[in-house]
Amino acid sequence: MDTLLDALQEGRLLELPDNNKDDALHFLAHILEAIPSIPTGTDIVGLALAKETAANTALGKGWACLHARVPFENDLMCVVGWSPTGIDYGAPDGIPVSILVMYVVPSNQRNQYLKEVSTLAKALTRYTGAEQLRPLTELNAVRDHLLDLISATKEAAGPDTRARMIQLQARPRVEALAATDLSTLILEPVLLIGGPQMKAVVLGQNVAVVEALDVAQNLIEEIAARGVFQNGGWRVIKRGAVTYQGDRVVYDCLAVKAAGGPAKES
Repeated sequence: MDTLLDALQEGRLLELPDNNKDDALHFLAHILEAIPSIPTGTDIVGLALAKETAANTALGKGWACLHARVPFENDLMCVVGWSPTGIDYGAPDGIPVSILVMYVVPSNQRNQYLKEVSTLAKALTRYTGAEQLRPLTELNAVRDHLLDLISATKEAAGPDTRARMIQLQARPRVEALAATDLSTLILEPVLLIGGPQMKAVVLGQNVAVVEALDVAQNLIEEIAARGVFQNGGWRVIKRGAVTYQGDRVVYDCLAVKAAGGPAKES
C-alpha cells in the first residue's frame, strides 16, 4: 500500500465537496489531470467514469477504489477523497462510501496496482477498526485512521515503511483547507457568481486567480456545463453550486495551478 501512503505523505487526501457520486468522481479526476507529471490531454475523467460504468468499484466497509489505465509509463499514483456524510455508491454491503481512492495506472504499473488493491481489500477485511471511519468529522482524524489501517497490513511491517509513517505522523497538524495542498500544486478556493444579464463575479483571496478569471470568456457557461475551466494557467474545478432568487448561481470552486509554472492546458 505504498501508493496510498505516498498520497497521505504528499497531501493528496481531500475532503469531497458533496455526497454526489458523479461530482466526487469528476472532482478527483480533475485533480489528477492537473498533476504536472500527467501528460497534457490525458482524459482521466473519461477513463475513470468508463471504468465505473462498466463495474461498481465499491470495496465495502465505506471504501471504493477505481482506476484509470493510461498508455504511458510513469509512477503509480492516487488521490484520496473523503466524504463526511458518505456517498450512495451502490456498495454490496449497502454502506455509504466515505473513502474514495482514484488511481492512475500507467502501462508499466499494472501488476503493482493489482497488488496494491488486493492488499487494500484484504486489509479492510482484517482491520477491526474499519467501523470507526464513519463517525470521523475532521480530515486529520481521517488521515490518522488511514495510517492505522496501513500499519495493520503485513506490507507495512518493513523498516522503510515504518520510518515513513513515523515521519508522517510527526508532521504538524494542518487546518482543513491547507490539508488539500498537494506537493506540486497550488490550490486556491474561489467563488463564482453568475446569472442572467450579468457579468460573472469572481471572489477569492488570490489576486492572480481573480485577475485571470475576471477577463475570462464563457467562464460561467463552461463551469455550469463541464464543471471545469482553464485560463491564465489556472484550472478551475467546480465543487458545488447553490441557486438563488433571480436564477443567480454561486459556484464553489477550486483553482489549481502547478507550483513554479503555468498549469497544463486542456
